Amino acid sequence: MSITPFDSALFGPLLSDPELARWLDDRAQLSFMLAVEGALARAEASVGVIPEAAAKVITEVADSLEIDPADLAEGTARDGIPVPALVAALRKAVTAAGGLDAAQYVHWGATTQDIMDTGLVLRLREALDILEDRLDVLAGRLATLADAERGTVMLARTRGQQATPTSFGLKVAGWLAPLDRHLHRLRVLEGNLQVLSFGGAAGNLSALGGSGSQNRAAAVEAALAEELDLAVPTMPWHNQRDSLVELGNWLGLVAGSLGKMAGDILLMCQNEVGELREGAHNGQRGGGSSTLPQKSNPVRSEAVLSLARHAAGLVGQLQLCAFHQHERDGVAWQLEWLLLPQMLVATGAALRQSIDLIASLEIDRSRMHANIETTKGLALAEAASFALSIHLPRPEAQALVKESCKMVLADGGHLIDLLAQRTAAPVDWDALRDPASQLGAAEAFIDRVLSARGE
Repeated sequence: MSITPFDSALFGPLLSDPELARWLDDRAQLSFMLAVEGALARAEASVGVIPEAAAKVITEVADSLEIDPADLAEGTARDGIPVPALVAALRKAVTAAGGLDAAQYVHWGATTQDIMDTGLVLRLREALDILEDRLDVLAGRLATLADAERGTVMLARTRGQQATPTSFGLKVAGWLAPLDRHLHRLRVLEGNLQVLSFGGAAGNLSALGGSGSQNRAAAVEAALAEELDLAVPTMPWHNQRDSLVELGNWLGLVAGSLGKMAGDILLMCQNEVGELREGAHNGQRGGGSSTLPQKSNPVRSEAVLSLARHAAGLVGQLQLCAFHQHERDGVAWQLEWLLLPQMLVATGAALRQSIDLIASLEIDRSRMHANIETTKGLALAEAASFALSIHLPRPEAQALVKESCKMVLADGGHLIDLLAQRTAAPVDWDALRDPASQLGAAEAFIDRVLSARGE
C-alpha cells in the first residue's frame, strides 16, 4: 500500500518522477550524508584538526559503506533525526576496518544539521539539473511551436468569453515567456542554494576550540566547502531557511506556469471547442473511458494541472519553515522534510508530462477558423469600432457597433454586413472581415519572446 501517488506502483507512471525521486529517497540521503562525513574528515585533516591517517580510513569507509535505511529506523524514531544512528554505524565500520583510533574522529566538531543540510544541497544540485534540462527542452518545443503557428488565427477568450481574433502562436509564446524567466531565476537561485551548512551544535563551531580556534574553525569551513564545491556562507544557516523557501517559491512559479498552459489546453480540447487534441503517446492514443467508447480524455493535461495545483498549494506551507525558533528548531525542520520532496517530485512530473503533451499536441486549425466564424462577426466588433472612429466621433461609432451587436444576437446575420448597411462610412469592410488582419502586434510580440531566448 502506498501513502501517496508518488510512491505508488499504480499511479506512479502518471504522477510521479522516478528520475527525480532517486535523489530524494532514503538511500540517496544516506549516501550523500556519508559523503559529507568523509569530506569533513579530509578537510579537518588538511588543516591539522585530526590525523591524516584517521581521515584516510574514515574516507575509505564512508565511500564504500552501504547502510540499509531500515537499520537506522529505530534510532531515527528515538532521536527524531537519522544522523546519530548513522554516525554510530560509521564509527562501527571504521573500527571494523582497523581504524580503532580513527573512529573517535568521525563527525568531529559537526552537528546533525550540518550533515543533513549539506547533504540536501548536494542532492538538490542534482535534482535542479534535471529540472533545468526539462525546462529548457519544454521551452525549446514551445519556441518551435510559437514560430510555426504565428499565422494561425484563433479566438482570444477573456474571462471565459469570446473576445477578438488572435494568433495561436502568440498564445504559445505566452506559455513560453515565463519559462525563460524561470530558467533565469533558477541560475540565481542555484547560487543561493549551493552553500555549505557547517555551524556545529549551536551555530558557532565552538567544538573546534582551543588556541586560535576562530581561525581553525574558518579553515575547516573553507576546506570543507572546497571539498564539496560549495560556497562558504557568511555565517551558519541552520535557522535561516530563506534559500530553501526561495526554492519552494520557484517550484510554485514553475508549477503555476505549467498549470496555466495545461488549463488552456484542457479548455481547447473540450468537444464544443475542439481546437486541440492530445495526440498519441508511445504510438497509442490514451484517455479511454470504462463505459464511453467515444471518449479520448486529455490525460496528460489533467495530470499536469493536478500536479501543478498540488505543488503550488504547498508553497504557503513551506513558508512556515522559515519560522525557526532560536538557533535550531526541530518542528520547522521536520515540516520541511514533509513538503520539499513532494514539491520537487510534483513539479518534475509536471514538467515531464508537459514535454510529452506539447510534443504530441494535435492542432485543428480549421476548427479554430470555424469557431471565429460562428461568432457572426462579433469577434470583430472592436476592430469595427476603431475603423468607424476614423470617420465618426468615437462615441457614435461605439454606439453604432454596440446596437448592431445586439441586432446580430437577436436576429442573426453577420456584424460586418449589418454595419455596411447601416452606415455610409467609407470603411474597407472586406478587409475588416478577415480575422487575419486583426492580429495587431502578435508577430512582434512572438519575435520578442523568441529573441529573448536566442531563437
